Amino acid sequence: MFHFLLRTIPRPILIQFSLIFSKVAPLLYYGNRYEDPISGKTYRKFLPYGYSGRAKRKSVLCPGSLSLERHRLLWLYLNKKTDFFSKNFKMLHIAPEQCFYKLFKAMKNIDYVTGDYNSPIADYHFDLHKAPFEDNTFDVIFCNHVLEHVEDDQQCIRELFRMMKPGGWGIFQVPMDTTLDKTYEDKSITSEEDREKHFWQKDHVRLYGLDYKDRLTKAGFKVTVEDYTKELSADLVDRYRLPNGEKIYFCKKG
Repeated sequence: MFHFLLRTIPRPILIQFSLIFSKVAPLLYYGNRYEDPISGKTYRKFLPYGYSGRAKRKSVLCPGSLSLERHRLLWLYLNKKTDFFSKNFKMLHIAPEQCFYKLFKAMKNIDYVTGDYNSPIADYHFDLHKAPFEDNTFDVIFCNHVLEHVEDDQQCIRELFRMMKPGGWGIFQVPMDTTLDKTYEDKSITSEEDREKHFWQKDHVRLYGLDYKDRLTKAGFKVTVEDYTKELSADLVDRYRLPNGEKIYFCKKG
């Protein structure tokens, strides 16, 4: 059922529906098998997520916060490896994830701005190829699982760099096939069926490979790649349902 909803309901409506579902889900899935480190709540099971093929995963969607494995990994990383929760920042969050939105908005140390093409929870609606903010505006920018959707990712990365203040930092995660040395792109692949086959999802236009860091540094970012799950015990990785092998791309503007 979850796969059917993901495939058929438009994203803005799906976001509204999921907000309602998250209210009752903690009661439906009450238990102690898995834990969401974002909320601290536990559940007897997590839910499947993904459209098809390699993007389709079991036991990854937290019923309460609607966090996925990558969100929980990022939360832990931010807590242990950054001053995100203690220092004052002006922050831009592109395509704000629901599991973070209310938490970040309530944080007194953050001047929190959100943007998206059509999300109903975003403050500003715009195309990332030409963002409506001045140069050197934000201390922190998050833009996760966005660049695989855009026509010209290099232009969008340049926009992220342009909007970031010198000394600022950002995290820009993408789906990645670590067996590829080079990002796979083919503009002749246009049908939803073919894009799902080649790029893992019907609305993706590329599949990133190990050259992703090079694409970020080309825009001017200094990039640190960290495999944070290696610093955690196997028991915690399983309990939090974290993605083994997913790297954090920490991007800084010098």
